[in-house]
Amino acid sequence: MRYMLTYDFMETMRNTNQWLGASANSLASYPVFSMMPNPALNWMAAWGEVTERTYQRMVVKPDWGIRTFTCEDGKDHLVDIASVVERPFGDLVHFKVNGREEQPRKVLLVAPMSGHYATLLRSTVKSLIVNCEVYVTDWHNARDIPVSAGKFDVEDYTQYLVDFMREMGPDTHVIAVCQPAPLTLAATAYLAEQDPDAQPLSLTLIGGPVDPDATPTEVTDFGRRVTMGQLEETMIQRVGFKYKGVGRMVYPGLLQLTSFMSMNAERHSKAFSDQIQRVMRGEASDHDAHNRFYDEYLAVMDMPAEFYLSTVERVFKNREIAKNEFVVNGHKVDMGKITNVAVKTVEGANDDISAPGQCIAALDLCTGLPDSKKASHVEPGAGHYGIFAGRSWRDNIRPLVIDFMNANAKRTPTRKAAPKAANKNTAA
Repeated sequence: MRYMLTYDFMETMRNTNQWLGASANSLASYPVFSMMPNPALNWMAAWGEVTERTYQRMVVKPDWGIRTFTCEDGKDHLVDIASVVERPFGDLVHFKVNGREEQPRKVLLVAPMSGHYATLLRSTVKSLIVNCEVYVTDWHNARDIPVSAGKFDVEDYTQYLVDFMREMGPDTHVIAVCQPAPLTLAATAYLAEQDPDAQPLSLTLIGGPVDPDATPTEVTDFGRRVTMGQLEETMIQRVGFKYKGVGRMVYPGLLQLTSFMSMNAERHSKAFSDQIQRVMRGEASDHDAHNRFYDEYLAVMDMPAEFYLSTVERVFKNREIAKNEFVVNGHKVDMGKITNVAVKTVEGANDDISAPGQCIAALDLCTGLPDSKKASHVEPGAGHYGIFAGRSWRDNIRPLVIDFMNANAKRTPTRKAAPKAANKNTAA
């Protein structure tokens, strides 16, 4: 499948379905048909409207939609989203609230590079911007990155995080969501050895596969079943002629979306069928619950082939992070070198992607960190999305994370500590 023709064929099919939807909507909405009302035409127009929007959103990067913020003074302050560091594969962006005093907590929110844009964390950013200076890793769509920019694998990703942490300084609190949790832990350990003065104050890991084998899920089982050769042959394609990254090897976003949808095909099918009925009855709107969710869910980005393949091989199959054998730029990273960065793990009891046990494994790896600087929390009844963007995050997890930051707002002197078992109890 590693041909431009395959990539362009997928884009052609997407474009064709978008065109069919627009054509059906336009034809069925032709004014002359109003003289003889027909339910079939109403359905056709509704189907066309939903179909056009669905396929159009697949290639559109969502907007952050965070334009103003109401501060304690009762005034709406404009929010500027400015790039602090610009790199070929991703930027470090700052959500600056104009006219507001700088907040005491400076937070680096590490977004996943797992098929969706960083805007998937929009609600997380909104909740943190209330009383934090928020910075986010805004990863770029690989299809828009010229081949001349070179490769990007797990080591490059880790090095990007190291550079972002250095840029923000040692008074930073880092929150890694889902996929980047193990690499963020590695980046922190790398700094602990190479540049201790640049280490963050605290590190919060949310629902990440630090040790995928701790509690196997369908995702980790898939990584075990297939070989690297099978993955490369069936999942990797070259970007077609339409985009700047023409010729770059990627795991296409449209292919990823197919996998996402197939996991809950019946539920998605019902959601779109119900939406067509709502459009027919005039009950749908541009920003109703269906469109708000699927405008984000359907917006997918291509992933660099090297990053996808190295993630599967090194994080999931070989478990280099879990075994404390990860290497960055020829340097073996030792998680035990983390001695004065407070580490907290957050997991969802009902998480079927990164199940409880996978993330808390990070605490056992931090053998040089005293128990007083370790904490963990398992949120009852919460799934994967809920622990960083749903009600569980807003009502329960966010207050715990803020308290954890406050408790570790100052650096404690470095001291050698004997290896201790991880603190498995829920802590602030």
